[in-house]
Amino acid sequence: MWWFEIRSPAALPRVGEGRGKEERERGVVGGGRGMRGAAIAKIFYQSRHYLFMENVSVLAITRNGTRMGADLKRLFPNWHVLAPEKLSDGSDSITWYSESTTQKIAELFHSSDALVCIFSLGAVIRLISPYLKSKKTDPAVIVIDDQGSFVISALSGHIGGANELALEVAAHMGAMPVITTAADVNKTISVDLIGRKLGWQIEDDSAVTRVSAHMVNGDPIGVFQDAGSREWYTKLPPNVTIYDDMDSLRKSGSRGHIIISDRIIDGTIPADSVMYRPPSLVIGVGLHWDTPKDTIKDGIVHVLEKFGLSPISVSGLASIRKSQDIPGLAQAALEMNIPVEYVDRKDLAQVQTPNPSDTVKSFEGTASVSEAAAMISAGGNLVVEKQKFPPNLTIAIARRMN
Repeated sequence: MWWFEIRSPAALPRVGEGRGKEERERGVVGGGRGMRGAAIAKIFYQSRHYLFMENVSVLAITRNGTRMGADLKRLFPNWHVLAPEKLSDGSDSITWYSESTTQKIAELFHSSDALVCIFSLGAVIRLISPYLKSKKTDPAVIVIDDQGSFVISALSGHIGGANELALEVAAHMGAMPVITTAADVNKTISVDLIGRKLGWQIEDDSAVTRVSAHMVNGDPIGVFQDAGSREWYTKLPPNVTIYDDMDSLRKSGSRGHIIISDRIIDGTIPADSVMYRPPSLVIGVGLHWDTPKDTIKDGIVHVLEKFGLSPISVSGLASIRKSQDIPGLAQAALEMNIPVEYVDRKDLAQVQTPNPSDTVKSFEGTASVSEAAAMISAGGNLVVEKQKFPPNLTIAIARRMN
């Protein structure tokens, strides 16, 4: 999955004009494995992204198309431009293929994050239709006509990023972008993109289509949020109302519901609800040199379950910086695919915590490790005070303010 920062057309170099080197940043994507009945699956994102996809293929089948493809290659050097061998002009910026375009597009569809086709939309539809599977897995596909007048988002507009890609390419080319997804043309909220650039994850996407339909049709949509940044919207559509608590949301009569929380919600979840999990929780860990990874993982799962917090919202671990990383913590973090932040003891010692320990201070030089490390790393307050797992583990959890 990929995201883009869209800038105004005036700020962008156009195809055929002077070309500055584009800055690009790549988001980091990770996944995790289930643990003792609780899935700890993580996706980490950077907060801002420039146009970048790891594997973008540009397919041209006419001479005009190859010229546009070569221009795009100069703007985006990591993109792969391909054209039939019969059109070859000897350019080494284009890969000239000898097989049929039908064979080539099948290969590219399965191997590319995005596919840019510089020929007619009808031909593209016929060529890719046998390989369509799901909007979750199909690549972004955009189509450019042979004169470069239109850039059409044809497939995977939201999740695959084709809409943003079409806007960016059209801005470079001075072309007209063609976006047909209902949320975009009606200038309302795209339910499947809420908080995406903030790293939020949908817990269960089975209701996304229904809630999206309610949103586009102007039906009442209720929102409850108790975690994560509020910067996912600037101005809400008139059919969207934010409620202060779950009871109010349940009684609101809304047709669709969006819940943004790092908690396991008590009681009934309303029908047609999309649950977003922001990466808002940081787990502080105090431990010994020989604390094994399984003890750490079991302790984390126990605390999350005890206090009703979602493992999907765990964004990091934090502990005291030592001369060497503690093997058990490093291994647990690797298996959970969660980063560890190590904090200097002098910084830990400056934090006022609810449960300081003289014993910990005598060994570590600071009266708190798990609580203080969680608070520093999260930049927020504790939601779970220190939990003890004698003789070699303590766990605390803090919530990020944003």
